[in-house]
Amino acid sequence: MVKQQVISRFFAPKPKSPSSSSTPNPQNPNPNPDPIPLTPPPKISATASLSSSKRLRSSQLSSPAKKPKLSPHTHNPIPSLHEKFVQKLLEPSTTAPNINSSLSSNPKYTPLEQQVLELKAKYPDVLLMIEVGYKYRFFGEDAEIAARVLGIYAHIDHNFMTASIPTFRLNVHVRRLVSVGYKVGVVKQTETAAIKSHGSNRLAPFSRGLSALYTKATLEAAEEMAGGGEEGCGSSSNYLICVVEKGVVGDRECGVESGFDVRIGFVAVEISTGDVVFGEFNDNVTRMALEGVVLSLSPAEVLLGEPLSKQTERFLLSYAGPTSSVRVERASRNCFKDGGALAEVMVLCENMGGDSSTNVPEHIRENRTQGTHCLGVEGIMEMPGLTVQALALIMRHLKQFGFQRILCLGASLRPFSSNIEMTLSANALQQLEVLRNNSDGSETGSLLHTMNHTLTIFGSRLLKHWVTHPLCDRNSISARLDAVSEIAESMDKQNLFVVGSEDGCAAVLKPVVSDVLSSALTTLGRSPDIQRGITRIFHRTATASEFIAVIHAMLHAGKQLQQLLLRGEDDNGDPQEMTVHSALLRRLLLTASSPTVVSHAAKLLSNLNKDAADQKDIQNLFIVSDGQFPEVARSQTTVQVANHKLDSLIDLYRKQLGVRNLDFISVSGSTHLIELPLNVKVPSNWIKVNSTKKTIRYHPPEVMKALDELLLAKEELTLSCRSAWNSFLDGFSKYYAEFQASVQALAALDCLHSLAIISRNKNYVHPIFVEDSESVQIHIHSGRHPVLDMILQDSFVPNDTNLQADGEYCQIVTGPNMGGKSCYIRQVALLAIMAQVGSFVPASLAKLHVLNGIYTRMGASDSIQQGRSTFLDELSEASHILHNSTSHSLVIIDELGRGTSTHDGVAIAYATLHHLLKKRCMILFVTHYPKIVDIKNTFPSSVGSYHVSYLTSENTQEMAHPKLNQSKNMEYGDITFLYKVVPGTSDKSFGLNVARLAQLPPMCIARAAVMAAKLEDLVAYRVATQVGKPILLKTESTCEDNFLDNLLETSGHVREQSGNYSLIDGIGAMGQLTAACHEVFLNLKDALVNSDNVRSFQSLKHASNVAVELMKRLTVSGNPNERVQDG
Repeated sequence: MVKQQVISRFFAPKPKSPSSSSTPNPQNPNPNPDPIPLTPPPKISATASLSSSKRLRSSQLSSPAKKPKLSPHTHNPIPSLHEKFVQKLLEPSTTAPNINSSLSSNPKYTPLEQQVLELKAKYPDVLLMIEVGYKYRFFGEDAEIAARVLGIYAHIDHNFMTASIPTFRLNVHVRRLVSVGYKVGVVKQTETAAIKSHGSNRLAPFSRGLSALYTKATLEAAEEMAGGGEEGCGSSSNYLICVVEKGVVGDRECGVESGFDVRIGFVAVEISTGDVVFGEFNDNVTRMALEGVVLSLSPAEVLLGEPLSKQTERFLLSYAGPTSSVRVERASRNCFKDGGALAEVMVLCENMGGDSSTNVPEHIRENRTQGTHCLGVEGIMEMPGLTVQALALIMRHLKQFGFQRILCLGASLRPFSSNIEMTLSANALQQLEVLRNNSDGSETGSLLHTMNHTLTIFGSRLLKHWVTHPLCDRNSISARLDAVSEIAESMDKQNLFVVGSEDGCAAVLKPVVSDVLSSALTTLGRSPDIQRGITRIFHRTATASEFIAVIHAMLHAGKQLQQLLLRGEDDNGDPQEMTVHSALLRRLLLTASSPTVVSHAAKLLSNLNKDAADQKDIQNLFIVSDGQFPEVARSQTTVQVANHKLDSLIDLYRKQLGVRNLDFISVSGSTHLIELPLNVKVPSNWIKVNSTKKTIRYHPPEVMKALDELLLAKEELTLSCRSAWNSFLDGFSKYYAEFQASVQALAALDCLHSLAIISRNKNYVHPIFVEDSESVQIHIHSGRHPVLDMILQDSFVPNDTNLQADGEYCQIVTGPNMGGKSCYIRQVALLAIMAQVGSFVPASLAKLHVLNGIYTRMGASDSIQQGRSTFLDELSEASHILHNSTSHSLVIIDELGRGTSTHDGVAIAYATLHHLLKKRCMILFVTHYPKIVDIKNTFPSSVGSYHVSYLTSENTQEMAHPKLNQSKNMEYGDITFLYKVVPGTSDKSFGLNVARLAQLPPMCIARAAVMAAKLEDLVAYRVATQVGKPILLKTESTCEDNFLDNLLETSGHVREQSGNYSLIDGIGAMGQLTAACHEVFLNLKDALVNSDNVRSFQSLKHASNVAVELMKRLTVSGNPNERVQDG
């Protein structure tokens, strides 16, 4: 055999610990087992074969394996140097001194550690990244957190555990720490080496200070954080919301009697886009309205304005659970009493420069005062009291980040709900899958995903707001639909038209709306997010390259869109036809391509050097002309003088050394070197920098001094340029409102363009909205579910819907499980939302009245963290509907009452439907309780019964249970769903078919079939046993009484009224006839199959008596006078 030599890797697997190896195995009877080798065979190895001559030498030199050395004290193996290194590398000690604990032990700190202690004492809740040279370092507990989250190595250095990252990876690592919920602070050196060497503290460590704070809500607006990262937040919004509240138990108008127990105020700010949303509302114990706000905004941070009630705090903390990475901070509002909150807000706004609305042009001011925006100090003073408290708290919170100015900019304030918008509840958003699907929580498969064909990030954000806040003003809806129709029609047109002239015909280029919009929006989609870009410019955190990219994108888009607003003259001097006819489209185009915005953008770009911005050369960034940037001009002159002085020294050295062609050279970053041969003598005060075999390079003392002055001048130029850059960005504030309005107009144009793309889908129609004076109605012909229609295409079965307030305004839908009932009612709600958003809808005809609310109660879920059961959640949703719905609302309810017993469930479902019918809402009510349909007797012309059609195969088979020794012939055929809603009531739900589809065990299905047969026989028996009892029918009974009597029929209860007996209430004549006939046929069957003649005769006689008695009763029931006498 060939002997092999094994070469192990350097990082071999760790040996087992001595304690574990020394512990005897209780199952091993040998008290002295063989020692376990310290180093097991490596997993990866390299083998080398030796020649025959070397094999002999190797065998002679081989020695027995050495036993590991044992410690004289513990008698445990002593680890080798390699094992110690691996153990230290992979398992850092957990006994590193803590920053806080080290204060008491009073060790000897280095100057840097002393700075760290001071910074940590000043910012105890911040994870600090401290700039040290070319790295950012973490200390103490921060280092342990960074090592765990970032996957970097932490070790002990002097007194603290420490870890570090390179400076060029700051963006990436900050995002990773922020994404898991940490508040990160970056501490930078506030002085450079050149400035420090000329300062009074040149022997002290570099001065450092907190330069930036980052959280999830402030990350996108912060300095050096533009452009996303490995784990960036993408295009999603990152709202910071502050919630405050007060109890309203003593308030008669909105107290417990009205279903509310608290009044909630909130302010939410998206710092990176400048969107500030506020609102105040009453809420019930389940905090359903607050849930709708949170679900619509999806905040990344929550600021709790204490004190808060347990219900509110529990809900917000459950939203910010451990799996959501939503940050939660607390702030006390006890100091805001007697108008203190408003005073603090007003003082802050005055310090920020007062009312910024004075800079807003008149046409933008008019657009924003139409119910959706407030302006400046006046708008803040009109805000409700709780909202002002939330605004003061959030201002105080943002002060530490330097972003509080955005709250004082009145042009960005808007209420969460307004008179022209419908606010969908949390139930509607979830159960209709408006924003996310209910399968995996992603956007795919939702209504928003189906409607979103936007080309820009900011357009996508606005479309989300449109979908969650459909319009409820007919004129606004019609304006959107007209704009969408015009864009859609232009998609099929050519961009050329022919005009006549004396010489003949000529083809003239005419801009087409869809082409220009598509081109401009596509270009914007490839550019940075300009909405966040202009807000970062407002916050003074934008870089020069980002500034140029954003402003240039807006300038280019504005010039493109101006083509659609040109209205020239033809050859005869007559005005040409306008390219755009829609008033909304013209207004948006005018705002997006405003001449003032275009001129301001061009002026701003003329001051900057694009090449220098791309190279991050701040010293050459500004184009100094016409007296602009005087500080930069003076600093540039100082640098030029220092350069000229340095270059002029070469003449001195030429004369001194007698070398006419002597010049300065630069080598490896060292400039202004004098290179001389080895034999040339130089003054003794010249400094040797480096040398080669033939030459030596020197720095004369005059050059060293001049270089020092030049470096200092360049540092001063850099500081001047940074100061000028901050002033330049600060000057943008007076243009911000107009630029923001332009971006919002571009976002609206993107949304309209997206809706126009949807309208071109097959079988999509323009919805028709009737006048407000007409009755509330919903007429949809061949309507289709918008999401499923995209998936199934032509396979989807359309349905009609006809509801009208002065006719049938309620549909009770029954039918088998999985037959399509829930899909049908969801479809109607989604089509109404799409229509009021301003979109075409998938139907052949859609004629609707504007709705002011869409309310849903569907599905089953619980909230264990909030202590709410499934049935409580179900009834809370029903309560919300009953309190908030009106005659102009659409209500869809699916299987209300299934979370409790049959009697309670039917009673609650009946009472809820009865209440809604009195309100005259548009109602779609799905139920598996056929008795609910009896409510038609109370509202005969208002309620219609419908069911989802199906086909069944006649397949009667014997269902037997092997252990019960029982069998029953059951109609157990296959069912085919037709998914068509037709008039009528279905009394079967086909639950056993669903059980078979769910692959329940056959034995379980057989037992269920036998049990179902028993229950059916039991009901039939109870009906039959009531035939012989006296009949007492009240002549003046209401339909509600009959309904309650029918409930008692299913349980076999017999009531006593005025001492007289009553048949199982509500059976009626048909029920008596069925029961009697059933008994007659049972006795006849027994007489035929029984071999005993005596028993056969008795059965025939009993059947005859029952038939005679039945005939008598039918004869008596035909005469009302006799019926009363018999009673």
